[in-house]
Amino acid sequence: MARKTIEQRLAELDVQRATLKARLNKQERARDTRRKVLLGALVLHRLEHGRDELSRALPDWLRRELPGFLTRDGDKELFDDLLKPAAGGGTGAPDP
Repeated sequence: MARKTIEQRLAELDVQRATLKARLNKQERARDTRRKVLLGALVLHRLEHGRDELSRALPDWLRRELPGFLTRDGDKELFDDLLKPAAGGGTGAPDP
């Protein structure tokens, strides 16, 4: 069996490196997505069940910040319930 040339070995290592880098990028994206989901779940939980000062201020903050953050119409539709103006100066929490 003929030995591989240094160039062949380097080429194989480049392929392995690219494969490992792609796997690492996939893991980082999955971790980032998981963090976003958990943070969003916390915010939604506080909107629905929170009774402290921060939870009462959260709906107003979201109505101010979300319109500038969301760029797609479909994304804005997802948050229609949060973007509606507070009804009659209530608690500021979204309607159930």
